[in-house]
Amino acid sequence: MTVAEWVATREPAPPAALMERVLAALGRARDDHASLASERCLEAAERVVAGLLRDGRTGRESAGELLAADALVTYAFEAGSDDPARLAERAHAAMRRLSGLGTIDAAAPARR
Repeated sequence: MTVAEWVATREPAPPAALMERVLAALGRARDDHASLASERCLEAAERVVAGLLRDGRTGRESAGELLAADALVTYAFEAGSDDPARLAERAHAAMRRLSGLGTIDAAAPARR
């Protein structure tokens, strides 16, 4: 099973437009083995949020991308719950990674 296939099995299923954004954010990682879903989803969420901050797109026009990032973080923790002993460690690591995005300079040129 791939990360994309694992995401597709989540209940309740997200609206089709949100699922498209989630899969697009995962990029090639969606073809990775489902055992990597927690890390790949968190990485994708981080990329989405970093891109929005870097580009200064933090208004309502970016709501769909923010919802996708939120869904990806939720999926990361859902996948990570398979190993409850590491849940606190994962949560702290995710908070450090995502909170570090706040230091991105929105005035800096976008890197793609």
